[in-house]
Amino acid sequence: MPEGHTLHRLALDLTDAFAGQQVRVGSPQGRFDAEARQLDGQVLESAEAWGKQLFLEFPGERFVHIHLGLIGKLAITPYDGEVPPPVGQVRLRLVGREHLADLRGATACDLWTLEQRDACVAKLGPDPLRDPEDGGDPDRAWKRIGGSQRSIASLLMDQAVLAGVGNVYRAELLFRHRVDPLRPGASLSRRQWDAMWDDLVGLMRTGVERNRIDTVRDEHTPEAMGRDPRVDDHGGEVYVYRRAGQPCHVCGAVIRTAALEGRNLFWCPGCQRRYRPRTAVRAVRGATPRR
Repeated sequence: MPEGHTLHRLALDLTDAFAGQQVRVGSPQGRFDAEARQLDGQVLESAEAWGKQLFLEFPGERFVHIHLGLIGKLAITPYDGEVPPPVGQVRLRLVGREHLADLRGATACDLWTLEQRDACVAKLGPDPLRDPEDGGDPDRAWKRIGGSQRSIASLLMDQAVLAGVGNVYRAELLFRHRVDPLRPGASLSRRQWDAMWDDLVGLMRTGVERNRIDTVRDEHTPEAMGRDPRVDDHGGEVYVYRRAGQPCHVCGAVIRTAALEGRNLFWCPGCQRRYRPRTAVRAVRGATPRR
């Protein structure tokens, strides 16, 4: 499933290609036909992302809401002269002066009012790619994480806690901060969370710029280590995601994987040591040796 950086990149590309223009709106597949007729010939005012949700704003406080889901794609392509016919099951087509955009395979494509859009956003946690005063406040996430006994791995994937983080950013963020994925959120300190948030903001901004996820530090790149580049359809250089059974770039331990709430979890047992509560550590240290 595309993560938040992909949606923010799409919003920027849609803005560059269509914002301020009258656009032709159609639904070659037919599932969005009635809604498309209402928007056809209107000006696309803006495009923005909140987490994994994409919103295209039209006059009259009308919003096309898109959630790509697991297989959805929104392809923006330039054209010159005649508009090419759609290929495949195109649910939504936008045609501007020089570009067209085709949406295929999305989980959701709906026409919403401002109230519906606001209700959706209100259910989301803070988005690391938005400004602090406009939906990117780390305090909101900390209030949920710092008081929860759920695992930090579970909390990071909960869109009501943190919007836009998916399986790749979760795995890589926890590795970079040497955090056991199964550690309870409440066991983290505020200082640890602030460091993780700041790192996540930087990683996701890089993701928007490069349109791919890169998480390895300079000393662990293929060039620095003399290793082969990663080959994966997700692209980008990572530490643990989809590297189960391979050696860790840092300590050499074998990367592990396990299922957590229906998603694959990846971690390094060497760098991300199993969390032991302080009370348990004190109990072990104070135990009477067996005779």
